[in-house]
Amino acid sequence: MLVMDAITEILKREGIGTMFCFPTTPIIEAAVAGGMRPVICRQERVGVHMADGCARVTNGKPAGVFAMQYGPGAENAFAGIASAYSDSTPILLLPLGHPRETAQMFPLFNSTRTYASVTKHVEPVLLPEHTVPAMRRAFNALKNGRPGPVMVEVPADVMTAEFAGNEVDYTAIRASRSAGDPRDIDDAAKMLLAAKSPIVIAGQGVLYAEASDELVAFADLLGIPVMTTTDGKSAFPEDHALALGSGGVVYTGHGRQFLLDCDVIFAIGTSLTRHNISTPIIPDGKRIIHATNDTRDLHKANDTELGILGDAKLVLQQLIEAVKDRSGGNPAATGARPRIASLKAEWLARWESKLRSTERPINPYFVMSEFMRVIPSADAIVTHDSGSPRDQLLPFYQAVKPRGYMGWGKSHQLGTGLGLAIGAKIGMPDKMCVNFMGDAAFGMTGLDFETAARCGIPITTIVLNNSTMAIETHAMAYSHEKLRTRDLGGNYANLAQDLGGWSERVTDPGEVGGAILRARRVNESGRAALLEFITSAETAFSHRRGAA
Repeated sequence: MLVMDAITEILKREGIGTMFCFPTTPIIEAAVAGGMRPVICRQERVGVHMADGCARVTNGKPAGVFAMQYGPGAENAFAGIASAYSDSTPILLLPLGHPRETAQMFPLFNSTRTYASVTKHVEPVLLPEHTVPAMRRAFNALKNGRPGPVMVEVPADVMTAEFAGNEVDYTAIRASRSAGDPRDIDDAAKMLLAAKSPIVIAGQGVLYAEASDELVAFADLLGIPVMTTTDGKSAFPEDHALALGSGGVVYTGHGRQFLLDCDVIFAIGTSLTRHNISTPIIPDGKRIIHATNDTRDLHKANDTELGILGDAKLVLQQLIEAVKDRSGGNPAATGARPRIASLKAEWLARWESKLRSTERPINPYFVMSEFMRVIPSADAIVTHDSGSPRDQLLPFYQAVKPRGYMGWGKSHQLGTGLGLAIGAKIGMPDKMCVNFMGDAAFGMTGLDFETAARCGIPITTIVLNNSTMAIETHAMAYSHEKLRTRDLGGNYANLAQDLGGWSERVTDPGEVGGAILRARRVNESGRAALLEFITSAETAFSHRRGAA
């Protein structure tokens, strides 16, 4: 047995059956020999995004794995891992290292030193006998506390070295969780019951804790509205009468109003990092209860009145019991439901002309509206891309099941959504996995659509092609006037066919819904699909950065 065989056996015991990768690294051969499936990407950054998407939809059970060569491979993967670190995604990165005799030579790229700033844990395996304890520490870091990417670098000469013995002494790591301090739970229940207009801000920690059912029960008991962060979108069913949608760079109309009017905020499963794309910006003067599983988040960005350290599921269970003890178990009549319904109706009425527009070029809001009309949210996993598709989709798409939407945005590159959708389809093959991207995003990562086509991963990519960088309209006004600097171009449907997939180019708004249904049928036949909609350069966004 070689070290690479031992690592493969450990991955299998941790429930990992797919390895996202790019040559050259011998772990690919070992993984195939051990019965694992390799997905060879076209570019390392996108391969990391694939591992990211797979880990997200499975709640890190198992973690996503990406393997690549030393030097250029490790360098190219850095951006993807930086993204995963900003969103706390449990990815195991397995870079091949330079041989030990040259690894420290200047100016060779040193993975362990460089990746330390964007990983939760990083460790080199310098001797074959270090393999098992290093992998044990890695999976402990992946499964416990706040999730995040973890790196184990194996030098090339160690990867192919003999592993002592014919058996691997390794037992899969069991996750550990802690509940909140009972004193803090009791104080939080008192504050929430005394509040005049409380709201919840729920992050993706609710998703990783698999606490959505508890969050719904808690909201129903208190009659308390729930907003999610961008990353936490889908943690609370957005067709629920107490749903406020997600908040960050854009808001729903009812969500924005409740955030402004509330007196107490209960934030759970979120770091509350001040970031105007991914986290609601809390107005001054709000009393804050903050529950998180990471001490570094408490009191980090806000004047927090009460901090609770604990797993989101266990904390919610504790709070439900504490509130029942104090209220007699009767659901609160807060009047929030009818007010949300009224504000939501007013907000949607203001956007009706765009959501139902039959203009040409096609309005991107109409594409999204038609997608929601013909594809049940419970059947799909949807993600956006950076820029306009993100800001247009987040407020209006209603995610009704946990992980039915993959939100992101703290530190991500154009094109992230394509890899996420491919990974999501591996993790949840029964779902229709869709990424909405602009033409600029396709230019960054579009060739990895070929990975989906080649590997039989039937995703749908929706390209909103307006032939310009519309979101940069104000930032590049003068240069565009003089030199057309925002203009882009291309026939992406033709390119998708040349890459081995199925595609359609749609210019007629009357064909939007039918094209989406045809793409779904193509996916069901096992093929990757790309829809290119020729759209307008829409620049209106719902309550973007708090604007009216």
